[in-house]
Amino acid sequence: MVTAIRPIENAPLTLHFAPLLRKLNDEDFFEFCQANREWRIERTSNGDIIIMAPTGGETGGRNFDLAVAFGIWVRADGTGKGFDSSTGFILPNGAERSPDVAWVKLSRWNALTDQERESFPPLCPDFVIELRSPSDSLTRLKDKMEEYIQNGAQLGWLIDLIEKKVYAYRPQAQVECLDDPDTVSGEPLLKGFVLDIRELWK
Repeated sequence: MVTAIRPIENAPLTLHFAPLLRKLNDEDFFEFCQANREWRIERTSNGDIIIMAPTGGETGGRNFDLAVAFGIWVRADGTGKGFDSSTGFILPNGAERSPDVAWVKLSRWNALTDQERESFPPLCPDFVIELRSPSDSLTRLKDKMEEYIQNGAQLGWLIDLIEKKVYAYRPQAQVECLDDPDTVSGEPLLKGFVLDIRELWK
């Protein structure tokens, strides 16, 4: 009898540059990412580079469903600009992060130069979502969420597809853990946006 094995996505690879190599500046790092488009690449505040393999079908499908649901609200609301997981942002602490979903107020986005918008935007999104895939460390994702908040995000959701929990992060507030919720509200930052979580649990 053959037992089906659930595929597990590859864990991220971390390259430690210091102290042997200099930290790449923002322009060098952008060029490095452009030369390696088949990878999803992030950079920590101390210059380490994190390389992640493409997601599996289940995670990719949920990412798509999430982006579509949020994108419908973004277009109807019109007060900000939405981004998918292929967009990198240079945070104030020097890290480059690519949330699964991100949103920036139009006033902040329009304040950037054309060159800044074409490269990795030098700002922290106002709203971010991270989805936990089978290979993701929950501790590492929680650290990322704290980093977003410390660098200016006003709201962050960590959606744990494994444990069916949603962790909501806000500045100067305790992390709120929602256990198997049906919906999650983006109020007051995202006026009128309610995410139907049940669709992601399927």
